[in-house]
Amino acid sequence: MYTLEDLLHLMNRLRDPQYGCPWDIKQTYATIVPHTLEEAYEVADAIERADFDHLQGELGDLLFQVVYYSQLAREEGRFEFAGVVDSITRKLIRRHPHVFPTGDLYAPLDVPRLNEEQVKQRWEEIKAEERAEKSEAPQQLSLLDDVPAALPALSRSAKLQKRAGQVGFDWPDALPVLDKVREELDEILEAMADNDPAAISDEVGDLLFSVVNLARHLKVDPETALRGANGKFERRFRFIEQALRDTHRPMEDCTLEELDALWGEAKRQEKNVPSCG
Repeated sequence: MYTLEDLLHLMNRLRDPQYGCPWDIKQTYATIVPHTLEEAYEVADAIERADFDHLQGELGDLLFQVVYYSQLAREEGRFEFAGVVDSITRKLIRRHPHVFPTGDLYAPLDVPRLNEEQVKQRWEEIKAEERAEKSEAPQQLSLLDDVPAALPALSRSAKLQKRAGQVGFDWPDALPVLDKVREELDEILEAMADNDPAAISDEVGDLLFSVVNLARHLKVDPETALRGANGKFERRFRFIEQALRDTHRPMEDCTLEELDALWGEAKRQEKNVPSCG
């Protein structure tokens, strides 16, 4: 069975200037990023579908992305894969003092257990301490600076709101957020009445941001919720396609009322299959 060392050797060979793969040789940090995002989503997709037969392979694809960046960095004399492992291990030991109180990775497991809320609170305190250390650098000027800009928009909205909430810039509960959602809907109607495309786009963005805030207060991950809604739409649309295929009718020939009736039938059938939700 191949090992991590074999994978690192393979990566080095792929990037060999004389004998490596032409495609791999020309890659950069920036050109690899889209592949990294795609592989991360494929891992998430396999887990959501409980496709554990393929999860191992998807995790391997994601691991290869880390190996790739590490190879690029090694070539530039920045760091190596071993440094990546060392960095994350040190960080996790530091962020779990309730498991490693002495900082010794191999110390006996005889420390008192904390409950989940205590762990979350301590985790946030430690991350705040780390941000405070970074704030000594001129470029670290805001509490929001280290929220990655490349995150999916829904996830980044939730992180920005959560970070602001840590210093009290937040609604007390979900009800006033729901009022904010209604307010944003009204503002979209006003922008539509004015026929102002730029204002419509701006207000739709505000609505989405408010919906993310509502999801956060209801302890719902917005990215997961939207992926679930996407999956539900896909199932129901495929049901409509199959129903029309069975009756030899093109969808384009159907009225909206007929399509809506089939959509309702798809919903009714899903209620009879618990796994569909």
